[in-house]
Amino acid sequence: MEFLTLIFLGTPVWMWLVFLSLVIALLVLDLGVLHKGGDHEIGVRESLWLSAMYITLGVAFSGFVWWQIEPSSPGATANYLTAFVVEKTLAMDNVFVIALIFTFFAIPRKYQHRVLFWGILGVIVLRGIMIGLGATLVSQYHWILYIFAAFLILTGIKMMFAGDEEHDIGDNRVLKFLRKHMRVTDGLRGNAFFVHEPEKKTGRIMRHATPLFLALVLIEIADLIFAVDSVPAVFAITTDPFVVYTSNIFAILGLRALYFALAAILHRFAYLKYALSLLLVFIGSKVFVADLFGWEKFPASWSLGITLGILAAGVIFSLWKTRGEPNVPATSEK
Repeated sequence: MEFLTLIFLGTPVWMWLVFLSLVIALLVLDLGVLHKGGDHEIGVRESLWLSAMYITLGVAFSGFVWWQIEPSSPGATANYLTAFVVEKTLAMDNVFVIALIFTFFAIPRKYQHRVLFWGILGVIVLRGIMIGLGATLVSQYHWILYIFAAFLILTGIKMMFAGDEEHDIGDNRVLKFLRKHMRVTDGLRGNAFFVHEPEKKTGRIMRHATPLFLALVLIEIADLIFAVDSVPAVFAITTDPFVVYTSNIFAILGLRALYFALAAILHRFAYLKYALSLLLVFIGSKVFVADLFGWEKFPASWSLGITLGILAAGVIFSLWKTRGEPNVPATSEK
């Protein structure tokens, strides 16, 4: 049992196992219980209920952080909640890209959950690798935090003045590479990622990928790209790998569930990007402000309060500016 008390990335192994066990239990519940009847279209009401469950669990986990980490690291709980809110908000753009990918491949709503479920497994692994590397670099070279902070400030300023980007999925280099080097069916084959069927030229039975698999790959790539912003943002809030990773994963778990509700009303948050840009500038500036005033760290409670204030203002302004606009239906069965 001594193994459980060993320290991994600054935290006892048993705490990592508690978190991973909870995540596995949630995934098993999702796939094995809530969707054991097979593929079905997730409606807005079910999406909101699932999201409420994930958000409640994510916030409740802050109690575990308070119980185990707060006594030795004051402010850890506020940092966890701040990172949780920031990660969930920054992932809004990810939802927009996911909706574009599903629309491009004409993925029916009843198959979208399957893609997102397997996608989250990849996210758990990829984010773990990125956060592990980031934590190692920060522990060895503390000055990297200043690079993260400057990157966030520049990203926030760029986002503030950038226009709406056009995403041409068909021109994506990864998609072109996959279609060139893989056998791909000309349409969906139910909920399968791969099928065996005859080649057009030779007639031989060969393994083919389906557009469902291509959508999964592009969603993983999109998350990896967005992680370039979100992971430095969380490290600018706290350098505790356990707080960084747990807040990231809980936020993403809930967001994937919320996708089915957000996809139809994403246009209502068109002005949220200005709040996000201001938030990135604030998070990056904290590192320099703390040094300027001689603080060891920017007060965690201030960080949480300012973050919530910025995001609340952005959401309220967006909803007010887009009032009266009709909802956009998400991709449905074709």
